[in-house]
Amino acid sequence: MTPVFPGFLDAHVHLALIDPARLAGAGIGRVLDLGGWAPDGRLLGGTADEQAAEQAAGTAAPSGLQPETRFAGQFLTAPGGYPSRQAWAPPGSSCPVASPGDAAAAVARQADAGAAVIKVTLNPMAGPVLNADTLAAIVAAAQERLLPVAAHAEGPGQAAAAFRAGVNLFAHTPFSQRLPDDAITAMAARMTWISTLDIHGWGQPTAAFSTASDNLARFHAAGGRVLYGTDLGNGPLPVGLNRREIEALLACGLSPDDVLAALTADFPHVPAGGRAASAAEASTAAPGRVTVIPGDRPTDPNDLTGFTDWLLGARSLPASVLPRTELEDLTS
Repeated sequence: MTPVFPGFLDAHVHLALIDPARLAGAGIGRVLDLGGWAPDGRLLGGTADEQAAEQAAGTAAPSGLQPETRFAGQFLTAPGGYPSRQAWAPPGSSCPVASPGDAAAAVARQADAGAAVIKVTLNPMAGPVLNADTLAAIVAAAQERLLPVAAHAEGPGQAAAAFRAGVNLFAHTPFSQRLPDDAITAMAARMTWISTLDIHGWGQPTAAFSTASDNLARFHAAGGRVLYGTDLGNGPLPVGLNRREIEALLACGLSPDDVLAALTADFPHVPAGGRAASAAEASTAAPGRVTVIPGDRPTDPNDLTGFTDWLLGARSLPASVLPRTELEDLTS
């Protein structure tokens, strides 16, 4: 029998910068858009003319190919902060938050648009960053709505600042500096990291790749929860499952089963009561999309190349094409 899994998740994409219709045929059935996109294919916050132009750019895919999607909405950043000055960031994709008093309205704007996660950016090398009080106020406002907060933390000290503020996820494995072991242990107890290793060199590993890989290996060894994510739209990444990302995860000490868990995890969420989601938790709702992998999985647990080759044969399908019994098995 062909293995059937919950739709494979890429937990860091930018739909405005890719063709999402190509994802299903390359194994990805679910995506978390981490900045700038709304479900109708437009960007949040632009003028009517800008939004019309964005819709004309064609971010929507045919319904049979459209991945199941959750999104963050606008990047919440300090006025003039990253990525508001970046050429790749379309107009309206950032929301400036100048003070703690502005935090609740900024979070409400994303939540009212349907955001499932709040994205904050901390990158002092590309502009001002949110101060500690404003960042804490954003986190508090998101917690009131049971929305997890994901941080782009780039630069010395920014990962620690995000952790102190109560951020739930790192949008990227920290790559600017080697984190101390005690910090890694503390983060592993309550955070989720999205991998995004291959963006550091796209197959030609850089110093940032080495730093991120070292941090992720220790985070995983400490019991931290890892989600597969690629930052799709950032440079020459394959649209779909990324062999280099999978190989990097395996090299960090994740087993094949760990990689499958990173791909089939539920969307990041904060359950009622505010407790952080554990690695073992998954949605029991009927899935919108599933992933199938033809052929037999290698039986040798040490055959990592064979496992990766098998995994890359994955295809995403609407769950409606499966018999009811298979869906019941999948969600039981």
